[in-house]
Amino acid sequence: MQPETDVEGGATGATGATDADATPSAREKAEAVRESLSARDGVLVAFSGGVDSAVVAALADDALGDDAVACTAKSETLPDAELDDAKRVASEIGIRHEVVEFSELDDPDFVRNDGERCYHCRTMRLGRMYEAAAELGIETICDGTNASDPGEGHRPGLRAVEELEVRSPLLEAGIEKEEVRAIADDLGLSVADKPAMACLSSRIPTGLEVTNERLTRIEKAERVLREWGFSQFRVRDHDGLARIEIDPDELDAALNHDFVVAAREHLSDLGFEHVTLDLHGYRTGSVSPEGDESEPDESSERDAEPVVADVFDAEYPTR
Repeated sequence: MQPETDVEGGATGATGATDADATPSAREKAEAVRESLSARDGVLVAFSGGVDSAVVAALADDALGDDAVACTAKSETLPDAELDDAKRVASEIGIRHEVVEFSELDDPDFVRNDGERCYHCRTMRLGRMYEAAAELGIETICDGTNASDPGEGHRPGLRAVEELEVRSPLLEAGIEKEEVRAIADDLGLSVADKPAMACLSSRIPTGLEVTNERLTRIEKAERVLREWGFSQFRVRDHDGLARIEIDPDELDAALNHDFVVAAREHLSDLGFEHVTLDLHGYRTGSVSPEGDESEPDESSERDAEPVVADVFDAEYPTR
């Protein structure tokens, strides 16, 4: 019989006693992060409002109080709903929250949307964070990269984190994704079970230019899915064809006739010539190299095999 796991991540036997030789629990790792942050004069946390950056922000706030700042970078790739959520979560934590603006579309390398798109995005986004930190007199920038992120598919954004010498407290403490969620739950954060939400450009197949028009219609297309109560979804923009991905557990609801009609009419009004439902269901990074799909300020989505980028050029069997 396998030992049960307690909320702190330690192995317990029938008596509930933790094995003295067990690796540090999630709570102990969180305390290590809190102590390491307390040694800093101040920190600015690259803050998306997702569970990873929320945990870092909460621990930084505990450690440093007014000397900790959460910073969200607003751009065309960040849905308005996610910005609103980031503001709500920062308020929930009680940490000072700053919103700065920049545009990835100013960089032709990002617009080109090659396999290094996330590298260009992260470099610009974190560069804007450094500018904000300098204005506040803060030297240390932290992000929400966790120990599950490195080595998971094509992750060029992590190279930007390393090059810019951004601290990743969760990674440094060896805190993996499930432990992040356990810590968030322990801290009473409402985002403990929040699904990962990647930036809007991740919905555009590699090689197809990222434009404001495409980003806008993707955001509006996904709004109707959110309004219908779906929790994990994407609308992939294949230059005229909208491919809706919904979590397999929610596919039955996606086949509801009223939803089908509403989605078709809404997305057609946005300019999509064809509206399809992917029967594979939601898969992270399904239009990007090796499953690359990153959140605006942290890396946490992965897996999935790439699919055909240009569905109009693909050959399909007729029988």
